[in-house]
Amino acid sequence: MLSKTDNELVTHVSPGTGMGEAMRRFWIPALLVEEVPTPDSPPVRVRLLGEDLVAFRNTEGQVGLLAANCPHRGASLFFGRNEESGIRCVYHGWKFDTTGQCVDMPSEPAESNFKSKIKATAYPCEERAGIVWTYMGPKEKQPPLVDLVWTRLPEGHVWVSKTFEDCNWLQAMEGGIDTSHSSFLHSRSHHHEPGEHDFRARTRNPRLEVLDTPYCFTYAGIRPLPGEGKSYLRVYQFVMPFHQMRSEASRHEHASLDGHVWVPIDDEHTFVYNWKARRDGGPIPREEWERAEHQMGRGPEDLLPGHRLKQNRSNDYLLDRELQKSGVNYSGIPGTNTQDYAVQESMGPIYDRTKEHLGTSDLAIISARRMLLQSAHDVLAGRDPVGPFADASRARPAEKVLPDTESWQEAMQHELLATW
Repeated sequence: MLSKTDNELVTHVSPGTGMGEAMRRFWIPALLVEEVPTPDSPPVRVRLLGEDLVAFRNTEGQVGLLAANCPHRGASLFFGRNEESGIRCVYHGWKFDTTGQCVDMPSEPAESNFKSKIKATAYPCEERAGIVWTYMGPKEKQPPLVDLVWTRLPEGHVWVSKTFEDCNWLQAMEGGIDTSHSSFLHSRSHHHEPGEHDFRARTRNPRLEVLDTPYCFTYAGIRPLPGEGKSYLRVYQFVMPFHQMRSEASRHEHASLDGHVWVPIDDEHTFVYNWKARRDGGPIPREEWERAEHQMGRGPEDLLPGHRLKQNRSNDYLLDRELQKSGVNYSGIPGTNTQDYAVQESMGPIYDRTKEHLGTSDLAIISARRMLLQSAHDVLAGRDPVGPFADASRARPAEKVLPDTESWQEAMQHELLATW
């Protein structure tokens, strides 16, 4: 459980809050590259860490991210004209480049130098792995651009989607790093004998071990296989402030890596970036990616405008009580991703963690909170948070069946290091 003070500290992300200022020390996803597809394409509304912004791609192809309101009289730049290397406010014609500098002020006398004194709030942007990343913190504290195993892959070798979740970022993230819930919420054979390879169905009470790292921690879900003297281990990477990487056995020829990035829109809403790559870094056909996304409940045909799920709170996520009763689908809700959203959003906009009771299977959640709270306190005290300058470039997840006599840290050393 958390105290009320700590719960507010770790969940609130607006400017000036401890968690908000800590997150601003990292490169964070602002939007998908496909949302600003071509030079001079229409501007896009972005809300990030409680700030209203506007993104646009200029004539040269560079992405700008500016405060939504024009610094002249406050009109929204979303309605602006994206033209000739800048965005022009339609109210009085003031024009800004991607750095926020006012470059034209036609409503003022031609001899005026007023435009040189006006600069809109702007954040630097870089593109990588289909995502436009931005840095919103102090310029002198800017870390290197995010460099994770999946962000180095070229187009067609990594796929990324984005979904809206109607709750605070922390309960979304904590659901993602909770390894024990998959044996229940996502179970599809409650009343049936599980298959011999469905390790998470065979052992429903994993033992967790956490290993602190400079970038945050590595954690293992250890599931003993009864009578075999072996255990199934699924080892995850958690990278500050909101990245998870996990390994997934595949029905196809190649095993995959996948994970999530939980990005706060504001205190009560989240965008979840979902990515998938092959373990060997090879290409993934679009059809295979889209089929996997649909099975999760977040394929293109499963979404409403604004990256919102068609299965949502308003229709009880299409809960089917007969399907639930049959045991074929433990929750009765179609789609793994949708199952997660249903339980996480059911907790309310921001869950009151003074009321919870954590167990041993919640060790990863406890560890994440410890790191996040430490970072929030550090930033408020004038220190750096955990992780922005730590090297996580070789960290990757893995899964393996090991004899109980072997240490996973030693036996999986190679699997947990990226080779490309």
